[in-house]
Amino acid sequence: MRIRITFAKQAALRYTGHLDLFKIWERTVRRADLALIYSQGFHPQPKMQLAAALPLGFSSRCELIDMRIEGQVDLSALPQRLQSAVPPGLAILKVEEIDEKSPPLQTQIISAEYEVTFFDELDREKLSTGLAAVLATTTLPRERRGKPYDLRPLVEDLHPLEPDAEGHARLFMRLSAHEGATGRPEEVLDALGLPYEGSRVERTRFIFKA
Repeated sequence: MRIRITFAKQAALRYTGHLDLFKIWERTVRRADLALIYSQGFHPQPKMQLAAALPLGFSSRCELIDMRIEGQVDLSALPQRLQSAVPPGLAILKVEEIDEKSPPLQTQIISAEYEVTFFDELDREKLSTGLAAVLATTTLPRERRGKPYDLRPLVEDLHPLEPDAEGHARLFMRLSAHEGATGRPEEVLDALGLPYEGSRVERTRFIFKA
């Protein structure tokens, strides 16, 4: 049985990396008394797939993990069963069964949406000027891990949102999330000349291939 779990990653778990998150899920499934299916060979690995990695320090309310488990499980009771086994900061939002023949999770995602909230005082005029400049340019040369790339084609949408209830400025981003062509919110903020420190970046939605 292949299941897909949608979960939120908040609080201290924001600082948990991709590989450690795999270990957390492996422990969670064991505590929930589910039987994961493992690969064959000398180093068996659980058949789990996380969606696009979330950078350290970012929160999310749309994370996805696919896993294969033995037998048939009552999906209606599974969210609470898993929630009782997860660490603080991880919230189970949805559990669904996925066709065994559907493509790997990572290959189905094409874009991701983010909301950035600025808790420090922000120059709204500077934000508007920066947005206009980034959206008007045809190229944004950047470097990641020593390799040059163009950030501009990875920015699909970028615009201000209404301030939150406390009056903090907010920003919306939709960035490419293809394998090998992934836009990172902190790099967009840097291109805008805005500090990552003093802000909250939260992933809010994945967009799948049609």
